[in-house]
Amino acid sequence: MSAPREKRSAGLLLFRRTDDGLEVLLGHMGGPFFARREAGAWTVPKGEYEPDEPAWDAARREFQEELGLAPPDGEAVALGEVRQTGGKIVTAWAIEADLDPATVVPGTFRMEWPPHSGRTQEFPELDRVEWLTVERAREVVVRAQAAFLDRLAEHSA
Repeated sequence: MSAPREKRSAGLLLFRRTDDGLEVLLGHMGGPFFARREAGAWTVPKGEYEPDEPAWDAARREFQEELGLAPPDGEAVALGEVRQTGGKIVTAWAIEADLDPATVVPGTFRMEWPPHSGRTQEFPELDRVEWLTVERAREVVVRAQAAFLDRLAEHSA
């Protein structure tokens, strides 16, 4: 019996420089589990990929799927990997770019809701996308992903 494969995700963290300092583009996870949560409910736009797909290609594909927009061109800053609480390994790159959150058309997923009801509902992958200061982002992002913010701040100093 083979060991279960580690789940891996890849994503792009957009950033911009403003009069208020560095801002990052994060998405609030959609669906009923995160509807009333802020802390730990925001994420880098990302998604899972298979071992035969390069992480960079997956990050760009997932950006398009999650936000409904082509990933921006620009210098990609490797932010490395983090392991989230559930064991998933997330790889991210940062790209300096501007994007109007109002133009986002999020992808969707289906799940049984309410639980054990036999009814399937569709929910947005990300129900909100916002520019946040690095300080605010650190308060609401999935805990392990805060390391990406630290690495970006070091790079941008």
